[in-house]
Amino acid sequence: MELISLHKLFSIQYGNSFDLNMLEVCDENDPDKVNYVSRTRENNGISACVRLRDETPPFEAGLITVAGSGNSVLESFIQYYPFYTGYHVFLLRPLKAMTDFEKLFYCYCIRQNQYKYSFGRQANKTLKDILVPKEIPKEFLSIKLESINTLNSKSLSKANFDLETKNWKRIALKDLFEITGSKTTPVLELEEFGAGKYPYVTTQATNNGMDGFYDYYTEEGNVLTVDSAVLGYCSYQPLPFSASDHVEKLIPKFKLNKYIAMFLATIINEEQYRYNYGRKCSQTRMKEISIKLPVDKGQPDFEFMENYIKSLPYSSSI
Repeated sequence: MELISLHKLFSIQYGNSFDLNMLEVCDENDPDKVNYVSRTRENNGISACVRLRDETPPFEAGLITVAGSGNSVLESFIQYYPFYTGYHVFLLRPLKAMTDFEKLFYCYCIRQNQYKYSFGRQANKTLKDILVPKEIPKEFLSIKLESINTLNSKSLSKANFDLETKNWKRIALKDLFEITGSKTTPVLELEEFGAGKYPYVTTQATNNGMDGFYDYYTEEGNVLTVDSAVLGYCSYQPLPFSASDHVEKLIPKFKLNKYIAMFLATIINEEQYRYNYGRKCSQTRMKEISIKLPVDKGQPDFEFMENYIKSLPYSSSI
């Protein structure tokens, strides 16, 4: 497969860089409304509807927008309606005619480079040089456009899921997980192994707790990790990893996958109000708490958890 730089397929330019506070937000039914695209990964990148500015024509529908920085760097979407943009949003205009299928394929390819831009690194200067396939691989051509994103599947419609928590039951965390510590690995030791593909998990509550990737690991993946230094931030670690001090592991006593993990990590993070600098989220305290979960016949309903996460917007990108 031949790879080429993104700028050889698209004309790349900055958007408007409008501050939303300087625009007039309006209802989506307003006849003069224009979509406002920001760096969010939600709602196709659209964070508001604003009134048309007479002096500023909106960008035309059919362009691809790409977040150049922030927590959603390289989130890429086709814009199906005219739009304005916020800061650090790029516009990609195909240099030759492309179908929506082709544009969606290249959105996918761009997102696959997100791992290069963690920890505050921006794509503002390097987006144009990202390598993508010159042509869509033949195996993709047989995929029907409507099947690319299974979110529209009736069987997984969000409307089919009742999140009325009054029927949920509290389950002890220790009944779901083996709660244990991880081996502390200093950064200087990791630097001797060099950069690699294994995450270094720390107590920070951003970037999934990760602070770099190295060619070394001490812990097996497919577990939840919890910061025991302060607030008890919980994240899912699908890959083998190494860890800093105060990183605890929740090793599942059931069959865990990424969807169930996302559901449980969200629930566990709702417990952070219990902790502060004077009351840390220690192993002992974690073994004493219970979390409220959907149940089926008195047992955790893992199938519901998985299907609920699959029903959410952009879950196909997890």
